Amino acid sequence: MMRILSFALAWFCSLPAFAAESPTPPPAQTLPQSWIGVTPTPYGPVLIQQGLPPPYRDYQMNRVLQPEEKKRWLQMAMPMMASMMQMDAREAMNYFAVKLKAKPGVSFDEVVESMMLRANQVNMKFVGSNLMWKDFQAVLGDTGTPRVEVFSFCDIAIGRELLKIIPEMVVFLPCRIAVMEDADKNIWVLMLDWDVTWLDLAGEQIGMTPELRKGVVEIREKMESMMRAGANGEL
Repeated sequence: MMRILSFALAWFCSLPAFAAESPTPPPAQTLPQSWIGVTPTPYGPVLIQQGLPPPYRDYQMNRVLQPEEKKRWLQMAMPMMASMMQMDAREAMNYFAVKLKAKPGVSFDEVVESMMLRANQVNMKFVGSNLMWKDFQAVLGDTGTPRVEVFSFCDIAIGRELLKIIPEMVVFLPCRIAVMEDADKNIWVLMLDWDVTWLDLAGEQIGMTPELRKGVVEIREKMESMMRAGANGEL
């Protein structure tokens, strides 16, 4: 589950090479509400986790972040992100997407059919679709909207193991691939760029076994294979 976040988290989180030199937060039960770990050194963490997670159990939800705590985090993180990015909202969102342009002559339906056939080949279960453009027409009366459809897929074995460790990852599931026309009627295939390497930069990988990480990487590879098959009309 994003390359720009990988770069940002390398700054924001505890870097492994300097972990031994970095200050550690006090135990969770003694953390005051106003505490936030900030260090002036460029080698230590910029933001430090303010509360320890609960003892590990499968599907154990992490603590609820209080509004003021989130606000402080954003006040600290966003100016640095803005300083690093220096781009408008459209370009920033561009970094969160992987997209392929369909080959000329490949129709929308051929893109979808090829993608679905490849999903069967790589054992990604199709679990639903959202034909957004039809709702734009029926509900909003927008008959000029380009065609856009979103398809959901799942690897149930990897999904289960991932949710055992990080229940909050459910917000990224199931995996989605969108097929849409642009303003010039070109057809595109897109998905969220959930590059799992950002997890490696976030510090401790408690519970993330090599096998599970390998499985998550393989899901990314399967999704890209499905996108290529659709964009090329391969099947």
